[in-house]
Amino acid sequence: MSAHSELQYLEEALRILARGFRDLPGGDGQVQSPRLREVLNETALKLQDNFPYPHPLYAGQMLKPPHPVARLAYMMALYLNPNNHALDGGRASSAMEKEAVANLAHLFGFEKHLGHLCASGTIANLEALWVARHARHRGRVLASSQAHYTHARMCEVLQLPFQDLAVDAMGRMDINALEDALQRGSVSTVVATLGTTALGAVDPLHEILKLRERYGFRVHVDAAYGGYFTLVETLDANARNAFAATGQADSIVVDPHKHGLQPYGCGCILLRDAAEGRFYKHDSPYTYFTSAELHLGEISLECSRPGAAAVALWATQRLLPMVRGGEFARGLTHSHQAARALHQHVSEERCYLAGPVPELDIVVWALTARGRAEAGRRTQAVFDAAAQRQLHLALLRVPGELAAAWWPALECDAESVTALRSCLMKAEHRDWLPRIISILDDAAKEAAGA
Repeated sequence: MSAHSELQYLEEALRILARGFRDLPGGDGQVQSPRLREVLNETALKLQDNFPYPHPLYAGQMLKPPHPVARLAYMMALYLNPNNHALDGGRASSAMEKEAVANLAHLFGFEKHLGHLCASGTIANLEALWVARHARHRGRVLASSQAHYTHARMCEVLQLPFQDLAVDAMGRMDINALEDALQRGSVSTVVATLGTTALGAVDPLHEILKLRERYGFRVHVDAAYGGYFTLVETLDANARNAFAATGQADSIVVDPHKHGLQPYGCGCILLRDAAEGRFYKHDSPYTYFTSAELHLGEISLECSRPGAAAVALWATQRLLPMVRGGEFARGLTHSHQAARALHQHVSEERCYLAGPVPELDIVVWALTARGRAEAGRRTQAVFDAAAQRQLHLALLRVPGELAAAWWPALECDAESVTALRSCLMKAEHRDWLPRIISILDDAAKEAAGA
């Protein structure tokens, strides 16, 4: 957690930044409170009441620490605090946002695009569905039952009918269920999730696009969690084919604050047809006068947006280009390898019940038992025992239909099964896996003897 060496780089960069404003008269408007140090130290004590999110022994929820370059660039930008709504508020940071977003569009195969950063994947998905409503009117929106709950919620906000679809044993959208729904008509948009938040499952986008040729619906790709895995070369055939097809989607959402090494909140919405910017047209009589260039507020549902997020993303892309075989891609590959190795371990040990082979970097497993209820109790005991050893995992309620497919020998004495879930998001997880497994197995032995 030491930041002393990082802060030396920040101090040098801030001196360079200050030179650009050396012609201004003295006084930066900052008030030095005598209690500043006291309050900062009090804040640090408060923040100790957290799980150790940056540490490799935190392997639970989707919490990945930002890269030092992102953290430092963000902090440096805060000394200016640009607002990327209009060029008045963030001239340099708006240019950096356009460049960073264009790099993301290129990553997903968009030759032309319209896009911007936003607060989160939730807001980005809202915007994608809002554009879809304008482009495709008010037909049904379809997504898998493992898609993020934000889609149903945002369809309610937008007053669009929503239907979730069955999934296969891997947690991916069932193509037969999709075609059955399409045959009933009145479908405007299909949401394909590339990396579900529960399982890391990748919907078969390439198969969904084949159905689009026949039924003529809009395709939105929610790659908020898994999008960057398009750079990983060790994925299975379904995931590889799905990511290879992203350039044919109508819209894509990705969250740089998940696998893109960025601080929260940094989501991104990309539209393949730049002409869909017409849906954003509005009048702001005091905002857009300084330049004939596009102001990002003219293509965003949000108004004020932190320019610091764009600066951090731009700097990260400069240091770690998004190319196959590069350092950034290798970090994702290490996460994928760690997940496959952990899954292999829980598949081989008799005390565990392995879930599906991970397509990305999320592993799900439960504890061997006679019935679903007992498996859940044992899982909770291992979760607690692991936390006592500083290994922090997550829990997942596996619905009955998936539990039946994965663990048919369990007696159906409960509607669902509580399972362990691990997001191995950090590249370091691969090297720490032996220690993680050792702690996990010790926790399982303790729980079994309790």
